Parts: sequence; C-alpha cells; structure tokens
Amino acid sequence: MPWLIIVAGALIAMLTFGPRSAMGFFQLPMLHDTGWDRSTFALAMAIQNLAWGLGQPLFGALADKYGTGRVLTLSGLLYACGLILMSTAHSVPVLYLSGGVIVGLAVGAGSFGTILSAFARNVTPEQRSVAFGIGTAAGSAGMFLFAPLSQALISTYGWSDSLVYIALLMLLVPVLAYPLRGNSSSGTQSQSEVKQTVGEALREAFGHQSYLLLTSGFFVCGFQVAFITAHFPAYLGDIGIAPAYAVIAMALIGFFNIIGSFGAGMIGQRYSKPYFLAYIYIARSIAVTAFLLLPQTPVSVIVFAIVMGLLWLSTVPPTNGLVAIMFGTRHLGLLGGIVFLSHQVGSFLGVWMGGYLYDRFGSYDPVWWLGVALGIFAAIVHWPIQEKPVDRGLLRPQPAE
Repeated sequence: MPWLIIVAGALIAMLTFGPRSAMGFFQLPMLHDTGWDRSTFALAMAIQNLAWGLGQPLFGALADKYGTGRVLTLSGLLYACGLILMSTAHSVPVLYLSGGVIVGLAVGAGSFGTILSAFARNVTPEQRSVAFGIGTAAGSAGMFLFAPLSQALISTYGWSDSLVYIALLMLLVPVLAYPLRGNSSSGTQSQSEVKQTVGEALREAFGHQSYLLLTSGFFVCGFQVAFITAHFPAYLGDIGIAPAYAVIAMALIGFFNIIGSFGAGMIGQRYSKPYFLAYIYIARSIAVTAFLLLPQTPVSVIVFAIVMGLLWLSTVPPTNGLVAIMFGTRHLGLLGGIVFLSHQVGSFLGVWMGGYLYDRFGSYDPVWWLGVALGIFAAIVHWPIQEKPVDRGLLRPQPAE
C-alpha cells in the first residue's frame, strides 16, 4: 500500500465530506437571522447535491488528464470561497450561489470519485477494494466529527463566524493534495487503456449493460440517504420522539457508517460485488419496512440508526470497484463520476420530494415506501451485473481482410 497517498487522500475525504454533512446544523440559526423559511434552505442544499453530481464527471475527467492533486487543490480553494461567501449570505440568490453551487462544485472536485480514482491508479487491483473502504470510511469519519464540531462552533461564535472558521480548515486540502499530484504511478494500465480517448471511453461505457445497470442502481442509494439526512429529524418530531434522539440517531449513523464503509471494502475484496450490493439494498428496504411497521420508540430509533449506518456508504467501495474492474483506471474519474451523477440526481429528488410530498399528503410515509420500492428495484438491477473487464476486442472494428 502507498500509505502516504492513502492517508493524504483519507484526510482530504474527511475534510470535504464533513462540512457538507453538517449543513443541517446551520439551518435554524441562519433562518432565525434572515427570516427565510425552511424550503429556501432545503432548496439550497438540493442545489448543492445537484452541483456536486454535475461537477463530478467534469472534475473526474480533469483529474484523469491533469492529475488528482491539481483538482483537489481547486476543491479546497472553491470550498473556502463558497463557505466564506455563505457566511455573508443575506439574500437568497447569494445562498443558492454560495452554499448551493460553489460548495457543491467544491465537494464534487474533492469527493470520493476523485480520491478513489487516485487510489485505484496507485494500488494493485487486489488492494483496490480495501483502499476504497479506507477512503469511504474516512469520509464517514468526517460526517461523525464535523457534527459536534459545527454545533460547538455555532454555539460559541454563531453560524456566520463558524462558516469562516470551517473555510479556513478547507485550506488544508491543497497542502494534503501534494502527495496525490501525479496522474498514475501503479503501472497497472494496459496499452489499450492509455490510448483510449474520452469519446471512446464514453461510447464503450454507455454500450455496456452492466455499467448502465450499476448507474441506475446508484440512483437509489442517493435517493434513500439524502431523504433520511434531510428529513429524519423532522420525521422523529412528527411521531413524538424527543429531539435529543434525532441528534443521537444522526451521530450513530455517522459512527456506524465508518464501520460499514471499511467492512464493505473488505467484503468486496473477497466476494461478488454485484451480489453484495443487491444484499445491501434489500437490507435497507427490510430495515425501513421494519421501522415503519413495528412500534416506533426511542429504542427502535437507535436500532434503526445503527443498521442504516452500517448500510449508509457501504455501497461506495463495491460500486467504484466494479467500474475499475469493467474499464480499468485510465478514465475512472470520468466514468465513476457519471455513476455518481446518477446518485446525486437521486439525492436531489430524495430531498425535494420529501418536502413536496409531505406538504401534499401531510406525512413522510409516501417517500418512505417509495424508498422501500426503489431498494427492491436496485437489488434486482444489480443481480445480473457482470464483474469482469469489458472485452475491448469485440467492441472495436476488426481490420478489413
């Protein structure tokens, strides 16, 4: 293992994933000072998810061509600028631009797709799944650590100054990006990968059934986790659970997310990744169904949070691993980014539909059950995925005889 690269990438994942997962703590104090309603803040976060998804393929392609370190440096600078501008946001357009577009693009540049692609190019194929698990677990640790940090900063300094302090932390990203400045050092790329153009890579991927199935399934992951992140605390209030349990539940999800992400990397290294992903989505649907149908108590909330934490980002290592197996690492940032774009479209819809359907029906139940149905759909589409490299000999025209 190239541990310098792994550790630097893991720390960057922690820094880039942490603040965006703690944005919910800024909602109420910001709305108190500005007088905005919750839908205004929710739309800004939905825009952030969409910008993250749209930026991921672009930044992934730039990292593939110019090196991961440069893209991660850009991520840290964008992140700092977006948070500082957000700290001064006293108009809705500025909020949408700063907390939505700029922070979303910054996360896209420094997210799992970029970092895990760098890992893939610097470890052996046998080490990839474990490396992906380490990187994903680090992002999960960021979610766990930045929740209390953000709350403590807000309580001490207020929401505006807290955003500035977190922005300063983001300036560590360019420093940590230095060990990842190269494009590839593993020597694992074949000649056909090296010579393949972006257009050829895209045509190959979109003509590959397993890639299309993987992309459609990852949409479901985004829908499920974004809905819970944005609306679970409000849902618990609706069913009469004390607000303290919402904090405990989100902290438990973050903590067990670390275990689930690393464990997924270990499991994906040894067993079928498509089957493993199918089981994850089935387990999510079973967990939500049990939570909705059984008596809802503080104990059931804690159990549900632990189970969902184990399943939260456990999809990321096997999903990225499958893309690397299918197409190699040459255009992994781009092709993995497109898969992640599907995830973020699902995230946008999960956040938005949660609010829209609640306003329409007076309950979150329609979205919960839609998530259960989508989980079954995801399990079905992952089952036939082939965990093997694409046969490039069959995809290229044969020379005339």
